[in-house]
Amino acid sequence: MSIDVNAMPKLGFGLMRLPEQDGNIDLDHVCRMVDMYMEAGLNYFDTAYVYHGGNSEKVIKEALVKRYSRDQYMVATKLPAWCMNSEADRDRIFTEQLERCGLSYFDFYLLHSVEDGGNGDTYDRLNCWQWAMQKKAEGIIRHFGFSFHGSPEYLVRTLDAHPEVEFVQIQLNYADWTNPVVQSGKLYDILHARNIPMIIMEPVKGGTLAKLPQELEARYKAMRPESSVASWALRFVGSLPGVMTVLSGMSAMEQMQDNIQTFIHFEPLSDSEKELVSEVRAIMLNVPQIGCTGCRYCTDGCPMQISIPDVFRAINTMDLYHEEFRPKSFYGGLLSQGHGRASDCIACGQCESVCPQHLPIIELLRGAAARLDV
Repeated sequence: MSIDVNAMPKLGFGLMRLPEQDGNIDLDHVCRMVDMYMEAGLNYFDTAYVYHGGNSEKVIKEALVKRYSRDQYMVATKLPAWCMNSEADRDRIFTEQLERCGLSYFDFYLLHSVEDGGNGDTYDRLNCWQWAMQKKAEGIIRHFGFSFHGSPEYLVRTLDAHPEVEFVQIQLNYADWTNPVVQSGKLYDILHARNIPMIIMEPVKGGTLAKLPQELEARYKAMRPESSVASWALRFVGSLPGVMTVLSGMSAMEQMQDNIQTFIHFEPLSDSEKELVSEVRAIMLNVPQIGCTGCRYCTDGCPMQISIPDVFRAINTMDLYHEEFRPKSFYGGLLSQGHGRASDCIACGQCESVCPQHLPIIELLRGAAARLDV
């Protein structure tokens, strides 16, 4: 059974940031959000085994499955590599997910956060790809794919190794299009060239693109006074060919209402609007950076095997995009590959003696260590 892309809603309800009250998910609030979403003719719900400490899947059962007939909605959830040690864990988790959600099958099932090394290796070692296809053959997974947080090169290798994959979920937004760690634009180009349907996560970058500096918001308002700032980010992603569904992790009725308004009468970005988004992005990213060009002259002679350009890449990403999780995860990947920590620098000066940009590398590594090795 292939995916009927035309039957997919453009807006998906992500259940990772649900409203809470007194430390618990506010079920009544979620039910009202589900009702508003369904009444708009939308029906794709995205959850995961680990969201809200496992309670997101349970909310699916209470807010959706018990209140609507099975043919009215689609549910997607994910298998987490970091919760598995053996092949037996695959079925244990899958059975638990079905029970939590109150379902007999999942419409969409994903390997969660496939990336270079780490999770990717775990899915390969535990034969999760073949296992998922068997579940599909049994009819308890209708469509199989994966969410991705790795490099473009690893995405190509993964797709080459697993042509059975029906869709891929990636992080994509206009701020991350050229992000050197996320590399949204390159991931999009790879998938679009292969005609692989895409589900998009973080279109508003965790809310970052829903509230901008006053100067930038004024630019958007001048062109579309009645449109929210968040709608620009959603329309940027939704305008891209090959994008099947755009997930939004909505946590309030106001967000739900605004997002529905954006997608029910969806308008792709015009050429002038695309130019404005590019201008806003350029201003957002116009902050001081470490001027490393990535020539790697510094790495060959480093006695501590510090991947200096990649350390600076992580720091630049933290400063440009105002986030820590992904750059620190990227840095952790460097360490797992045997590279030294920024704090391992012994100030021998070899790197500075060969740097074409004449960067104060020793001082910069000290600053990086204070932010990354904590």
